[in-house]
Amino acid sequence: MSIHSIGSIQGSRLTRRDALRMAVAGSLGLGAAAAGVLPALATTAPLKGNLKHSVARWTFPQQSIAQLCQTVKGIGFAAIDLVGPEDWPTLKAHGVYSSMCNGAELGLDKGFAGSQFHDQLVERYTRHIDLVADAGYRNLICFSGNRSGMDPQEGMAHAEAGLKRVLGHAEKRGVVLVMELLNSKVDHPDYLCDHSAWGVELCRRIGSENFGLLYDIYHMQIMEGDIIATIGRHHAFFKHYHTAGVPGRHEIGDQQELHYPAICRAIRDTGFDGYLAQEFMPAAPDPVGSLREAIRLCDV
Repeated sequence: MSIHSIGSIQGSRLTRRDALRMAVAGSLGLGAAAAGVLPALATTAPLKGNLKHSVARWTFPQQSIAQLCQTVKGIGFAAIDLVGPEDWPTLKAHGVYSSMCNGAELGLDKGFAGSQFHDQLVERYTRHIDLVADAGYRNLICFSGNRSGMDPQEGMAHAEAGLKRVLGHAEKRGVVLVMELLNSKVDHPDYLCDHSAWGVELCRRIGSENFGLLYDIYHMQIMEGDIIATIGRHHAFFKHYHTAGVPGRHEIGDQQELHYPAICRAIRDTGFDGYLAQEFMPAAPDPVGSLREAIRLCDV
């Protein structure tokens, strides 16, 4: 089963779609990884356990899903984001959780704000909700889609109507539909759910614990900033978090403008019990080292 597009990044920057294609093709195999053997991971102190950590599958195209399972277990956590049903058996074999499931979406640009897509989306999400629930998972990603000339309030009314067609089934099966907040300034032009206020209002209109937002810190820093205050005000609607450095979407260390230890303390202090997933594109020569360092920074 193919994994649908998660959007493009301008210029020559790697996209989620490109990364996933390379993962399937195995075209970026690195030395030992290409041979099916990963280098031994240095032992580290156990994680504190105040936040649950994950990593987006698409950011590690040079590793097979089995190798990425080994990597995350070696670092000390056990969850991978944006994984579809075809890879769930591998995750289960390695004791790794699918913290954000995908595969039901039509793409970033064709989402619930477009009423012309509702019949397709309802059919796909109804089927996928059952797959997620039967596998023992909880979160399933969804998207608003593009404005396509709509007034934001019109798009919100369409999204509310479309989502309510599947939410009863999601509630029955214990699955949470999570709409991602993305920036429309740099990476995803015309995407509608590009400000937290729009997403929070949609959550209030829907009024279900089985619908919420994926608060992508990278995207919202680009669109509106005020990250820690926004988390404090609206954390009840944030079911999941993503990280990446701004600008550039690379490592989250001290070469970019966000201070992730403080942000993660703010998330921790809300009592959040979901997952914080690393979604940066490693630019350093050692991507596993970059992931290890990101987990260390966020382990507050």
